[in-house]
Amino acid sequence: MDCGFEKEDGWFRYRAAAIIIENGQVLFAKNEVDDYYYSVGGGVHLGEKAEDAVRREVFEETGVEYEIERLVFIHENFFHGTGSLEGLKCHEIAFYFLMKPRGSQELNSNSYSLGGREYMHWLPIEKLRDYLAFPSFFAEKLTCISDTVEHIVTYESI
Repeated sequence: MDCGFEKEDGWFRYRAAAIIIENGQVLFAKNEVDDYYYSVGGGVHLGEKAEDAVRREVFEETGVEYEIERLVFIHENFFHGTGSLEGLKCHEIAFYFLMKPRGSQELNSNSYSLGGREYMHWLPIEKLRDYLAFPSFFAEKLTCISDTVEHIVTYESI
């Protein structure tokens, strides 16, 4: 069971997500329903450490076991829901982990989400601003990743 809840017109989730970079490109997911890209990752299960959740989610979505390099961002994201979250005021707390590169962009993905079949996409970091991709702060922050953990708060709109 994911750590999260829905109450009245609000939705909350605790998420663990990955930053997977190979050859100047970062891995994003996209499903058959939504018109935007999103980071690889998902809900942390009750009683699960964020580190274990990100490894599990990355494997589920990519079919590849990646190792964690380190925690890079703690992200508080406030947004208005769309799709299955339509009409909800959403609040998500996500831990973003930089994964160790493998030297290959080859994946074995067969992932599905609430939005249907998921596809993995390698997007060039230098051109992230050209894509509707979330979290949007990746476009700036991935060009020069800090040595310290950064706390980022965003108010996103899709």
